[in-house]
Amino acid sequence: MTARAVFLDRDGVLNKAAVRGGKPYPPATVEQVEILPDVASALLRLKAAGYRLVVVTNQPDVARGDQSRDTVEAINASLAARLPIDEFRVCYHDDGDACLCRKPMPGLLLQEPAHDLAASVMVGDRWRDIEAGRLARVRATVLIERGYDEPCRVEPDVRVASLGEATDWILQLEAGGSR
Repeated sequence: MTARAVFLDRDGVLNKAAVRGGKPYPPATVEQVEILPDVASALLRLKAAGYRLVVVTNQPDVARGDQSRDTVEAINASLAARLPIDEFRVCYHDDGDACLCRKPMPGLLLQEPAHDLAASVMVGDRWRDIEAGRLARVRATVLIERGYDEPCRVEPDVRVASLGEATDWILQLEAGGSR
């Protein structure tokens, strides 16, 4: 039986993103990583409900030469040491690379090991996350509103203010609540 997952974007969902000019950016170092307030408890609740927790993150600053792959991996390792994450899936490409793993493409959600996408949920803070979830045909998509200065090009199933609120909604959906 294939496991169901909650796919999670990293920056702006698990940890605080640096916002400059209305646009989110990842932390530049491990020391700058700030896990958002309700993330640990929300992830524990999702794990207890039987979901695999899979981080799916675009890190184009590596392709742009603005951040090293080692730094991205160190940040992921730091998060993994403090949070109950099952797996990290990272796209290091930029838009011009036209890869299938860079969100909004669904490649990160479709990688092995496969999950029961019809029972899985995508949680993100940008339209790219929601579109990737839609293209992968997950059960539901959740947008955490961070007030970025960019339009949401595709409508999520629900908009929330935090991962804790997203978790409440996901667990209600699982219990047979309306979508």
